[in-house]
Amino acid sequence: MFLLFAVLVGLIPVIPAVIYLLQNGKSSPAQAVSRMVNGFNAFNFLVGMFAAGLALVWFASPTSVMAAGAAQEAVVDQYATLAAALSTGLACIGAGIAVGNAGAAAVGATAEKPESFGRALIFVGLSEGIAIYGLIISFLIL
Repeated sequence: MFLLFAVLVGLIPVIPAVIYLLQNGKSSPAQAVSRMVNGFNAFNFLVGMFAAGLALVWFASPTSVMAAGAAQEAVVDQYATLAAALSTGLACIGAGIAVGNAGAAAVGATAEKPESFGRALIFVGLSEGIAIYGLIISFLIL
């Protein structure tokens, strides 16, 4: 099951890479292929590191530790710990993207009109709330 998941995650970069190649391949095919391969390698490296970290956390989950006999406590579902980790991790990634966009817009708006700082700060704070929602969901799962 985990191997199937890893293969599917590894295939995720294929879709945007093919779309990029189809869009930019008409004007300069050699440059489009070169950029696609470079981007492909960097994205696959990041996805591979993510999968390795996920595997490390999953294999070191409380269920695996208890199965090895290192702990003698209540049984914890390893899928629940995986779901909690994913909900927090993905929510934090989404919040980071949202804060990056909202923060850039807030700085631009404040530079042009300094009295809009308070309103801009509220929008950045709302973006950070996404990470808190993911953390609350992970607490509810566990």
